[in-house]
Amino acid sequence: MPSYVTGILVQIALAAAVLTAAIGQQLTPDNQPIESFRIADRVFYVGSSDIASYLIQTDAGHILIDAGYAATAAQIEANVVRLGFRLHDVKILLNTQAHFDHAGGFAEIKRVTGAKLMASDADAIMMEQGGHGDFALGDTGTFPPVTVDHRLKDGEDVRLGGTVLTAHLTPGHTKGCTTWTWDVRDRGQMYHVVDMCGLTILPGTKVSGMPAYPEIARDYERTFDVLRSLPCDIFLGAHGSYYGAMEKALRMRGHPDRANAFVDPVGYRTYVGRAEERFRQQLAHDRQ
Repeated sequence: MPSYVTGILVQIALAAAVLTAAIGQQLTPDNQPIESFRIADRVFYVGSSDIASYLIQTDAGHILIDAGYAATAAQIEANVVRLGFRLHDVKILLNTQAHFDHAGGFAEIKRVTGAKLMASDADAIMMEQGGHGDFALGDTGTFPPVTVDHRLKDGEDVRLGGTVLTAHLTPGHTKGCTTWTWDVRDRGQMYHVVDMCGLTILPGTKVSGMPAYPEIARDYERTFDVLRSLPCDIFLGAHGSYYGAMEKALRMRGHPDRANAFVDPVGYRTYVGRAEERFRQQLAHDRQ
């Protein structure tokens, strides 16, 4: 048996053992193990039932966006291996938001892959503090701290193997919330992908301003301007529920010739518009 195949089988066995241990823990409804699925050429969903994580395949190694809860790391690793990829070929880790349900697994995944972790400056601070001192969550949403290797600037490109992802700072949900865009080919056609950080206003947040985040209203306003300006064909997000990931995957499964359900520019615009409406309603309420 070729050594490459042997290595894959060993990784599958190890990942399965870790996943079995993780499943033994109490998993939240949004963090249930699911089968990974293809979104477009070289783009795969490798997260859990709602906590999204994406693997982007390139000729020089792979990029992973988001790492879920600490307990999600084993699921992500197992999903990557089941797709036929090697964990040590993951070269870059990217972040959308420094919350425990998206950054909690980075310490483990970075340890296993040896990949370079990149995040915006504001979210890098929170990740290295393990979530302590969050403006909305305080110290209630902590996670294993992790060292960030590179602090990203707004509009900065991340390049690997001919693939180029662009970081767009879209703060509000977190101070360093980062939305990612890149182009993919699917069945010979090019598409613009948007992986949205998040627009949810957390309980207890005053969007008119609060001592721990006085500029939050200004940041949300800018975020909506940025999101409206982005061309979007394939709508993704930090949670699968943002864009109906599971329903779209089910429609595609077993139907390779069916039109790609993840191409949903109308869904993207609708989601952003409704989130902005909720923001403006709460801003008016907060200012009363």
